Amino acid sequence: MKKIFFLAITFFLASNVLFAQKKKDVLITIDETPVYATEFERVYKKNLDLVEDENQKTVDGYLDLFIDYKLKVTEAYDQKFHEKAVYKKELANYQEQLSRFYIYEDNATEDLAKEAYERGLEEVSANHILILSKYSDSPSDTLKAYQKIAALRKRAVKGEDFIALAKNNSEEPNASETAGDLGYFTAFSMVYPFETAAYNTKKGEISDIIRTQFGYHILKVNDRRVREPKRTVSHIMVYDTADDTRTFDPKERIEEIYQLLQQGEKFEDLAKQYSDDKGSATTGGTLRPFGKGELRSKLFEEQVFDIKKTGRVTKPFKSEFGWHIARLDKIHTTTTFEEEKEALEKKVKSGDRSKVVTAAVNNKIKEKYGFKLGDPYLTFFKNFTDEALLTGGWEYTSVPTQDNKVIFTIGGKEAKTFNDFAKYLDSNQSRRMRFKTLEEALVSYFEAFERESLKKFYQNQLEKEDEKYAAIINEYRDGLLIFDLMRENIWNKAKKDTVGQQRFFDNNRAQYSWDERVSAIIVNATSQQYADQAKEMLQQGKDAKEIKEALNDETGVKAIVTEGKFELSDKNLPDGFVKKEGVSQTYVKGTTHTVVKVLEILPPMQKSLDDVRGRVLSDFQVKVEEDWIESLRNKYDVSVNKKTLKKLKKKLDK
Repeated sequence: MKKIFFLAITFFLASNVLFAQKKKDVLITIDETPVYATEFERVYKKNLDLVEDENQKTVDGYLDLFIDYKLKVTEAYDQKFHEKAVYKKELANYQEQLSRFYIYEDNATEDLAKEAYERGLEEVSANHILILSKYSDSPSDTLKAYQKIAALRKRAVKGEDFIALAKNNSEEPNASETAGDLGYFTAFSMVYPFETAAYNTKKGEISDIIRTQFGYHILKVNDRRVREPKRTVSHIMVYDTADDTRTFDPKERIEEIYQLLQQGEKFEDLAKQYSDDKGSATTGGTLRPFGKGELRSKLFEEQVFDIKKTGRVTKPFKSEFGWHIARLDKIHTTTTFEEEKEALEKKVKSGDRSKVVTAAVNNKIKEKYGFKLGDPYLTFFKNFTDEALLTGGWEYTSVPTQDNKVIFTIGGKEAKTFNDFAKYLDSNQSRRMRFKTLEEALVSYFEAFERESLKKFYQNQLEKEDEKYAAIINEYRDGLLIFDLMRENIWNKAKKDTVGQQRFFDNNRAQYSWDERVSAIIVNATSQQYADQAKEMLQQGKDAKEIKEALNDETGVKAIVTEGKFELSDKNLPDGFVKKEGVSQTYVKGTTHTVVKVLEILPPMQKSLDDVRGRVLSDFQVKVEEDWIESLRNKYDVSVNKKTLKKLKKKLDK
């Protein structure tokens, strides 16, 4: 919690050094490092309303806070906190998150989500032909597969029967029977390149050749239709699988349940008692809203989308998962993009569209700054690495100088070399078997290496080119540094220094004493009746536990009872409380009726360190920080440009 609070404070004080240095007016200098007036002016205006101390709302008063902040940043760098691995990792994570908008990622994601929404308003029916080809296939095998699909497309375009072509030539399993019939499908039902081709092909026409991870495809669009709205459906399901614990026949059981429905039993009660779909049984069989193509069972969809009126129940039917009885609960209206945006964007980021987002980001960066491939890397690295790379066991060695060629250049100046890629392989190789061949692994790792290099380059350029981005990154960077600095130099140091805490307490005992107190039982009752009961029990000498047990039972809570020692200003005591031993009058505030029994009036007295250790530690940390800041002012040479300060005061002190 302290870290979050502290980062918030540093956010208000942090400066934008990169852009301020373009200005001429130096306000302060710390060991010959200039800090500019524009920097101070920006944070002063930004934070003026947040400053509580009136003395610090003037330029002079705020300047002291600002100097202390800059001294802490300087000291953090001097103590090398910026070189620590934890700091670097946390800063990199924040840069990654912040740069996403600037790096076009959010824009690309939203565009794909909109595209998916618009496609999702329609369903496409198609047949397809597949010629198998893996990305890891040799160039000659890949070419053969491509030539085969190209020849089939040529025949289809000329008018040959597509069904016959699919049955006789498609390499999809069971194509000889299915003819590649995909039925009706919509967005997210197919891999993205295939989906795109389907939606870009007119009814009755043949698509262009499509490349996916499965191979090469062509498809013929048979029909297009407006997609039906989503439906909410409830169902009762009985698994149609062998189970040693069950002696009944699944078909017979579902028919028995159906008969109970006909006799007037509630659908929800029967679902809770008998449905094998545990996820929906607890809600009376209700499933989440779904549209056509969103479930794994086409048979189930066909049945429930045949129901025309809400409340209607199907007869028992069998799907791929078991026997069902389904009821249509609601036909939804078509949702807007804004209503579906969040869910669609999650699908975009988690599915194969994420590759499209990545490609869009990479292309934007390349277009903006320039990108040039260097020497071919694949042949060299197939010899330089070995099969151990497939399981994360490859041992890195430096690429010889004569072989350390440029692998690509970004922005005409940042060159990545073969050795940079070798280091990347060493740091990112996975111990899980992700690839079948060394070539497949190298290609995949290179794509990731290129992507991360482009993104990092752009993040660095953003700090030079975008003032707002640079300011936010600097604020976070300095905030992390100062938090780590304060934790090590102040908070932990003060916490461990028990001798110092005791000495501080002894020197400041007057600050830690009790005002006059009462030892009392306080009863806050919900009505006058229960307050009277509590008062009577207090007068009889009943304790807090007895009163709670008497007033609070299974019918409800009638009173909150608090016992302890309270200073007269304690918020637990009622307004207007009169200090006097014995049972008080009833104090009424709103619906609360309060009765207090004062057991003893305690005079002012000194607190022990154990009584106030938390407060002493907090005050001691403040003292340690004050002394430490003074030491920083002595350690570093701080000078203020009086001429610049005078101009600022004239401009800002109004």
